[in-house]
Amino acid sequence: MNLLVDKLSKNDVLLRSKQFKAAGTYPYFRAIESDQDTEVIIDGKKVLMFGSNAYLGLTNHPKIKEAAIAAIKKYGTGMAGSRFLNGTLDIHLELERKLADFVGKDDAITYSTGFQVNLGVVSCLTGREDYIIWDELDHASIIEGHRLSYSNKLKFKHNDMHSLEQQLQKCHPDKIKLIVVDGVFSMEGDLANIPEIVRLAKKYNANIMVDEAHGLGVLGRQGRGATDHYDLLPETDLIMGTFSKSLASIGGFIAADKDVIDYLRHNSRSYIFSASNTPAATAAASAAFDIMVNEPERIQNLWDLTHYALEGFRNMGCEIGHTSTPIIPLFIRNNDKTFWVTKELFNQGIFVNPVVSPAVAPNDTLIRFSLMATHTFEQLDYAMDKIEKCLKKIDVLNNVVLV
Repeated sequence: MNLLVDKLSKNDVLLRSKQFKAAGTYPYFRAIESDQDTEVIIDGKKVLMFGSNAYLGLTNHPKIKEAAIAAIKKYGTGMAGSRFLNGTLDIHLELERKLADFVGKDDAITYSTGFQVNLGVVSCLTGREDYIIWDELDHASIIEGHRLSYSNKLKFKHNDMHSLEQQLQKCHPDKIKLIVVDGVFSMEGDLANIPEIVRLAKKYNANIMVDEAHGLGVLGRQGRGATDHYDLLPETDLIMGTFSKSLASIGGFIAADKDVIDYLRHNSRSYIFSASNTPAATAAASAAFDIMVNEPERIQNLWDLTHYALEGFRNMGCEIGHTSTPIIPLFIRNNDKTFWVTKELFNQGIFVNPVVSPAVAPNDTLIRFSLMATHTFEQLDYAMDKIEKCLKKIDVLNNVVLV
């Protein structure tokens, strides 16, 4: 008997995936046959994309594609080594300088993915007697990072500042206390209470790291993120961001004090022992960054769409939680219904993402609806109309009379 296969075949997640496949409602790994735009092609069918993280709609921008092609022509397709050894290019250094200046920090380093940033930073900054204090809804990469750390880990309730203070009170006053939060929470779309986190950090002599994966290009001056939205960049010790969302590429960065960054260069394992980000990805992120900074109308259009959508979903009776961003959760609170809505909307030409257990509790399942600056109001109206009809059928709208 193959014990490994036998055990995995009985895994709850695998069993559920087989059940949904058999029912024809399995919604994952749908192969896209076109560019990542407001409209994509899947199985030869055009569908509106409302499941992307490309908030500025730059993945198909001609200048970014040209920059990636030019980098391949000059540097080749890969680095064949880590940044620590043979994998550093001048364009890596140029991008790092731009990012550090942008968020007002001494220095920055780039990683091959955003996940590797959090994995490599959170796992190595604190020691055995120190503390990592994290929001219960932090991204999985932050959770994996603190799992690798030998430090004490303290979890606080989502955006609950009383809970955060209770955890800070448990810490030895002379040890490092690193508070790590998402600036914008990726599923719920709500903002971290950064002003109160800063106040508590000062009170208890703690440090702060903010993951701006979903804030970069969306909030703050020229897209500096949620921390800048609150005018608190100088009060935040470490700023993390990704290239795979607003910056239309792949990779990530961390910006901080010069000594912190130099320490990470020599101690962060996911940085030292991973192949360097490719020339094409680095050049694409750099070109996207320039467009983000120089074309503020993109961010404005994204917010015009966001305000319109938030008002529309609230008016139709959708439960959307505390979101105030282009990430809009449509709570269904039932696994089967969430999968059904995903399939039904796809059949009507709308791509959305289901979020179900075990990623969330069974009664917290939702449809994640996200916007890009390049969506049109006509596309948004069409999607919202179809969503309203679907949600009426399963009776999850508040104060809505079924017809």
